[in-house]
Parts: sequence; C-alpha cells; structure tokens
Amino acid sequence: MRPTLEAGDWLLADPDAYAETPPAVGDLVLVPDPRRPQRLLVKRVAEVYEGGRELWLAGDAQDSTTDSDAFGSVSTSAVRGRPWFRYWPPSRAGRIH
Repeated sequence: MRPTLEAGDWLLADPDAYAETPPAVGDLVLVPDPRRPQRLLVKRVAEVYEGGRELWLAGDAQDSTTDSDAFGSVSTSAVRGRPWFRYWPPSRAGRIH
C-alpha cells in the first residue's frame, strides 16, 4: 500500500464503518486474504460490482502488490472494517486517507 502505508505501520480500524453504507471506489478496506484467511489485508476499492455486493481491490503500489488481480473480486460481506488511523511509528502517526 505504499506510499499510503509502509511495512511495520500499526493501524486502528473501524469495524462498523461500512455497516450502513457499503465501501465506495477509493475507500480503504480491511479484508481477509482469500488465500490465507487468518491474514488481513488493507486494500483500496478500485471498482464496485453487482449492485454493490462485489469489490475489486487494488494496492497503491501497483508494481508490487497482491490484490484482486491475483485473487479476484471480494464480497462486501468479507470486509472487516476501514483503516483510519496509523499510531505506529510515532513519526508517521495520523489519519489515513
């Protein structure tokens, strides 16, 4: 997700962010990796399909990311939340856009 996120960034995520309104293009989402569900990924919504039920996800670093190009679309029901704040490292603390 560089340059938005760096390896080692620690984040806070809002698990209820998309409870009433589904993610839109450009939003960041926290989703389980479809290949390893115990691992969580932070990706940006690139496209919304099928009446808002499926998402095409992309990483910000297109040349070195694992995203929907590798694992396909993801259901909105798989979204675990929206990352919104980086709290570590302190030098990079702040809201995430």
